Amino acid sequence: MTIAIGNDHAGPDYKFEIIKLLESKGIKVLNFGTDTSDSMDYPDAIHPTAEAVESGKAIFGIILCGSGNGAQMTANKHQGIRAALCWNKELVALTRQHNDANILTIPARFVSLQQALSFVEVFLETEFEGGRHQGRVDKISCC
Repeated sequence: MTIAIGNDHAGPDYKFEIIKLLESKGIKVLNFGTDTSDSMDYPDAIHPTAEAVESGKAIFGIILCGSGNGAQMTANKHQGIRAALCWNKELVALTRQHNDANILTIPARFVSLQQALSFVEVFLETEFEGGRHQGRVDKISCC
C-alpha cells in the first residue's frame, strides 16, 4: 500500500510522526510536503498529493495545513478526490464509512499530535460501507 502525504509549513512535525507510523505498518509513503517551517504556499504540496491519489500511484492521501481548510479546498478541485477535513475520530470514521474519503485533511494548528496520529489509524482501519452511500458518492463529481 502507498499513501501520499503533503503539508505546508504548519505541518512538518506532524508529517514526520505520521510517516513513522505509516512506515511501521509497512506502508510506502510519497512525501510531497515541505520538511521545514519556512513559509510556503500549501497548493504546491497539496496538488501533487491529490494527483498521486487521483492517478492511482497512492491509494490514500493525508494532507496537513494550519486550519486544514486551504488544503482541503485545493485537493477537492481534483476530480475523483474526496478530501475530508476532520478534527475528531468520529468524523474520520464517518467520512470513510459514508463518503469514501480518499484524503484525510488534518488541521495541524487545532489538534494535538496524538489526535492526528489517532485520526490516521482510524482512517486506515475504517472501510466504506457502500450500499445507500454509494449512490451519493457517485453524485459528488461534477464531470
